[in-house]
Amino acid sequence: MKRHGSMPTSGDVVLVDLGVPVGSEAGLSRPAVVVTANRVLAGGPNMVQVVPLTSTLRGYASEVNVEADGHNGLTVDSAAQCQHIRSVAVARIGDTIGNVGPGVLAQIRDIVGVLLDL
Repeated sequence: MKRHGSMPTSGDVVLVDLGVPVGSEAGLSRPAVVVTANRVLAGGPNMVQVVPLTSTLRGYASEVNVEADGHNGLTVDSAAQCQHIRSVAVARIGDTIGNVGPGVLAQIRDIVGVLLDL
């Protein structure tokens, strides 16, 4: 499912360059889940909101476990680090490797909502 250059959709797992991390930030090149609403993505924004993934499973309440499967394109079980949600320029987004599906996307959005008191 590798698409490069096209706008991702909500729940897509994309490769993204998060730059050099400071402190405990997620950084470097890694997969991340696009959480921006599809209605916003349809407008061709220049910024997209993503939740980085890590292969380090810590069991934090602010993270959602994502089992690797043929749909999401992950090769190892990972954790969506909702506490690290960030906006990134579309230019930082590389290939789309899969999609987490509506269930996992809803879990990620629920935790982001709790973190932001929405």
